[in-house]
Amino acid sequence: MSGKPMPQTPLVLLADDNETDIELTQLSIAQSGRRVQLHVVRDGEQCMAFLKKQGSFHDAPTPRLVLLDLRMPRMSGLEVLAAINAARELRSLPVVVLSTSDSALDINAAYAHRCSGYLVKPFGFKAYAAAIESLMSYWFSLVRLPSSERP
Repeated sequence: MSGKPMPQTPLVLLADDNETDIELTQLSIAQSGRRVQLHVVRDGEQCMAFLKKQGSFHDAPTPRLVLLDLRMPRMSGLEVLAAINAARELRSLPVVVLSTSDSALDINAAYAHRCSGYLVKPFGFKAYAAAIESLMSYWFSLVRLPSSERP
């Protein structure tokens, strides 16, 4: 035995209100063969409750990555990014915006709110699945993520 800890299945939180995009993401991850535990919330308020372990999410696990839509009810993706940055315990959490918008204004605003990346949702399942696989490969194979243990 090498003494290395066994890698845990990474947990991803998807915050999106579009059922088709949620299904595409679920299918893309399943088809990739990657072991990823995906949790879904359908608006920005639920996203923040999940991340802060509030209400019905009191025992929610801490995600290694958040996939965040910009246009959601009750609290937009930009508002979620601002709230994450305002919460000291959440600031180091990687957040990738997944949006249908390729507007420079949206992209610039997301980066101004310190997103970790911005991916325009590709059209068609094959392109979408390839993008999700690339995203998962990057975040869970190449990048060293911060420890889930708090200092």
